[in-house]
Amino acid sequence: FTSLRISSLNRHVKTHSDQKCHVCHLCLKAFRTATLLHNHVNVHTGTRPYKCSDCHMAFVTSGELSRHRRYKHTLEKPFKCSVCKYSSVEASKMKRHIRSHTGERPYACDLCSYASKDAYKLKRHIITHSGERPYECYVCQAKFTQSGTMKIHMLQQHGENVPKYQCPHCSTLIARKSDLGVHLRNLHSYMAVAIKCSYCEAVFHERYALIQHKKTHRNEKRFKCDQCSYACKQ
Repeated sequence: FTSLRISSLNRHVKTHSDQKCHVCHLCLKAFRTATLLHNHVNVHTGTRPYKCSDCHMAFVTSGELSRHRRYKHTLEKPFKCSVCKYSSVEASKMKRHIRSHTGERPYACDLCSYASKDAYKLKRHIITHSGERPYECYVCQAKFTQSGTMKIHMLQQHGENVPKYQCPHCSTLIARKSDLGVHLRNLHSYMAVAIKCSYCEAVFHERYALIQHKKTHRNEKRFKCDQCSYACKQ
C-alpha cells in the first residue's frame, strides 16, 4: 500500500493492528478506527445517512448502499472468477467461490480436524463443542445450536402459517399476532432491574440488547494461563 497522504497511510496501518481503542458508549464494543465506531453507533441510533438515489432506502454505511444498488438497481457484478463463468456483486462472495476451485479451507477448528472455506460455517461448527445454544424460540424459550433447527421447531410447535407480523424493534417475522405480543414482552420490554453481561461490566434494561451484546464476546479468549501468555475460549 502506498499513499500521497500521511492520514491515508495511518488509516491503512490500523487495518493491520489488533488494537481496538474506539469504544461504543452504548454497548462497550470496541473498534480499530473512529469510522467503524461511527457506523456502529448509527446502528444503535437508527441513523441511515447513505440514501439511495433510485428508491426510498437508506443505509448505515456506504458499503451497504453500494451493495444495495448492485443487487436492486444496476445489477452489476464486477467481481469475476478467472476459472469459470461465475461473477459476484461482492468481493467476499468471490473469495469464498475461489476456494471451491482451490480446495482451500483456511478456517480450522482448534478442537478437532474440521476446517471450512467459510468463517460462518466454522462459527456454527464450534458451537457443537461448546454446548452453546444461542438461538432461542421467542414463544417458549427453547434453545438451539442452529437457526435452521429453531425455525423448524417454530413451524412444528407454534403454527404452520407463514410468518407475516414484523417485529418493530428487530428483523424477526412472526406467524401469529398473539406470538408477536409474547416476543415483544420477552425480548423488547423495559426491565426496571438491569441485567449484567456475564462477560463484562455492561448492563442492559432490554433482553434483546443483552443477547445482541453477548454476540460481541463470542471470539474472546477469556481464559488465560497465569504461568505464560496462553489464552483460550473454553
